[in-house]
This record gives sequence, C-alpha cells and structure tokens, in this order.
Amino acid sequence: MKLTPVPKITNINSDDFLNNYMKPCKPVILEDFADPNSPAFTKWNYDYFKEIAGNILVNVYGNETQSHDKVASEPIAKTAFSDYLDLIASKSTDHRLFLFNLLNIKPELKNDIQYKDITKGKILKWLPFVFFGGEGSVTRNHVDIDMSHVFMIQFQGIKKIWLFPWEQSDLLYKLPYNFHSVVNLKEADYEKYPGTEYLNGYEAIIKPGETLYIPSGWWHYIQYETQGYSVSVRALPSSALQKWRGFKNLFITRHFDNAMRIIFKEKWFHYKIKTAHERAEKAINEIHNHGFCEDENVDYFIF
Repeated sequence: MKLTPVPKITNINSDDFLNNYMKPCKPVILEDFADPNSPAFTKWNYDYFKEIAGNILVNVYGNETQSHDKVASEPIAKTAFSDYLDLIASKSTDHRLFLFNLLNIKPELKNDIQYKDITKGKILKWLPFVFFGGEGSVTRNHVDIDMSHVFMIQFQGIKKIWLFPWEQSDLLYKLPYNFHSVVNLKEADYEKYPGTEYLNGYEAIIKPGETLYIPSGWWHYIQYETQGYSVSVRALPSSALQKWRGFKNLFITRHFDNAMRIIFKEKWFHYKIKTAHERAEKAINEIHNHGFCEDENVDYFIF
C-alpha cells in the first residue's frame, strides 16, 4: 500500500477550487476554509458541551472490525454525553460517537461555525455533522452512501485519514451492496487480502483550523491520533454518475441488501465475501497482465 501526503493550500478562489479539485475529484487540505474568528474556536470545549447538553444520553460505539456485514455497527453502551466527554478526556479509548449530531440537538451552535463556501453555493449549510472520538478510535474504511463531497473541519485534536479513489474499490475488498471495506487497513494482511498491496492512496493529517476536502465517492479510513472532534459539511455530488450512484445507494441498494440478508442470512454474507475476493483477484491479474487495471471499476497505474 502506497500513501502520498495530501497537499495543503491556502487562499484559493472558487473557480480554481472547482476546476482543480472538485470537478476532477482530488483531495486537498484547506488551511483557511474555516474562519479562525468563528466562535466555535473560542467558545466550544468539553466543559461548554457538558453545560448545554451533558445530560443527553448517547450511543457509544467501539471497534468496528467485527461488524463487516452491517451498514453500521451496533452500539456497545449508552451513557450521558458528559460522561463520554470525561472518558475521552481522561484516557485513550476506541469509543466514539456515531450519528449523534449535537448541531441538530442544539441548532443554535450552527451559528458558531463560519467558513468560506468556495463551491459557489453547493454546500448544504443546513446539514453539518459533528463527530467525537477518543484517542485511538477509528472509523472503518467506507464511502459515504449518498456520494456527497465532504469538508471535514477539525476543531480539537488531530486526525489521520487515509483516502482512496472509488476506482480502487475492488482492491479494497468492498462488499457488494455495502459501502465499506472488509480489510483492516491499519494492520493489512497482504496474504489474506493481497489486493491491498497494490493500493495507491493518500494520507491526510489535519489539525485544529484545517479542513480536509474528501471528494465524492472517495474511500476514507479515519483515525483519531488524539481525542477530539470535527464538523463536516457536505455538498451534493456534482457529476451525473455520482448523483445516480448516490440515489441508487440510498433508495435501491441498501434496501435490496437488507432484504437479501433477512432471506439468506449467513449465506448472503458468505456470497458477498466470496465476490469481494474474486473481484480483487481479477483486479490483481489485470495489473500483472497490463500494468494497470482495465476493469470499469478500477483505473490506475501500477507503481
């Protein structure tokens, strides 16, 4: 697996961003996307969150490596938000929050986030998400089901994100009809998953004030180097193909997968695992034969 650092840029205008990054789907770290004078950088901290929402019960999630056949892993506990914040502030833990959007519960917090919309109005300003995680927690390698563009603004702590284009889905052992990979990239087993040896991706390390742009359809494996939180704002997919994929994922694919899981149970999961390995083997053979993969789902040069 080869990882190239994601470049950092500053002071880019909308036309250059759209033409050089958003349209060609290239990741980049934006150093001045978020306004450093945003109240969120000065007012927000764990004590403040505990004051305004500490009594809210939250679902806590742990290691996702044992839930390959789930759209989302099951929570391992339910606790008060204040207790969770005390936990991640006190020690390393793989516990994180998923689908707990503090910005919906306390919508007035949205006014504390200010940023430059360099997409010419494509960002869905009404749909920000906030994510919390402890030092050492990870979010399994996945692609967003709606195929949106994502701007991940880091407010506290440090995150490391590995990124791979959609075209490398087969080498990532993407489960058919699912939106995540079965491979633990941090401890990649090249013998069991030989396709991962041919991956060619990017590594981004983002610190407070920096924003990672994740293009539509790109895989991302998120690692909390320290405890902390970030806010993600989204923009709808820009190409007709990505829009169709997002629509199909939301309204057809996931419902079909749920039905097949109910009908065939473990047999359906074993079929998907088998198919993922077959597709990876095909991609590897094409790389060996041609130097690059000719499959319509994989298009990159061997390195």
